[in-house]
This record gives sequence, C-alpha cells and structure tokens, in this order.
Amino acid sequence: MAKKDNDKKGFGSAVRKTVKKNTDDLRMGRAVSIDFFKRNAWLLIAIMTAIISVMGLRYRTKTRMSEIKSLTRELQRAESEKLQEKASYMTLIRETELTRLTAEKNPGLAFQEEPPIVVECEQ
Repeated sequence: MAKKDNDKKGFGSAVRKTVKKNTDDLRMGRAVSIDFFKRNAWLLIAIMTAIISVMGLRYRTKTRMSEIKSLTRELQRAESEKLQEKASYMTLIRETELTRLTAEKNPGLAFQEEPPIVVECEQ
C-alpha cells in the first residue's frame, strides 16, 4: 500500500518537472529549432494560408450578413410605404370617381364634409 502512494507521488512530480522544463524551453526559444521550420516549411505555409483564408471568409460572411440585414429592413420599409401610398391612391380614386359621377349625372348630390345628423321625434 505504501509503495502505491510513492508511485503516485513520484509520477506527479515527474510530470510537473517535465511540464516545467518544456515551458522553460519554450519560453527561452529552445523548444523549436530552425531545423524544424526548414523541414516543415511547406506544411507551415499551407497551414498559415488556410488560417488566413478562413479568417477572410468569415469576415466576408459577416459583412454580407450585415448587408443582408440592412437591405431586409429597407425592403420592409419600402413595402410599408407602398401599402400606405396604395391606400391613399385608392381613396383618392374613389373620391375623384364619385365627384365625376355626381357632376356627370347631376343627381343633386354633393360631397358632405360632416356626418349626417339624426333627429329623433317623440310622438
């Protein structure tokens, strides 16, 4: 039982020493040599190109999405304005047509600005 506890303690300290050594080497610039870059130059260039391409694609997608949102809002405003103009045009056509018919047929009718008044009589 005592041996297992010692193994665990020894394993944890070995890992800590290895991690500390690797981080120190990385900090001092000793972990990756110039030979590594020479051997893997084409791979590194390919990876960097892929990363830059993905970043550019993401930027382009975001700008196009914002443009689509602004155009959608503009379209909704234009459709709303179109409906308002259509309603006012239909009102104007009806009124103009009624005025023309009353002038043409001359039935003695006139356009009334006020609503009719109801008079009640008690008998």
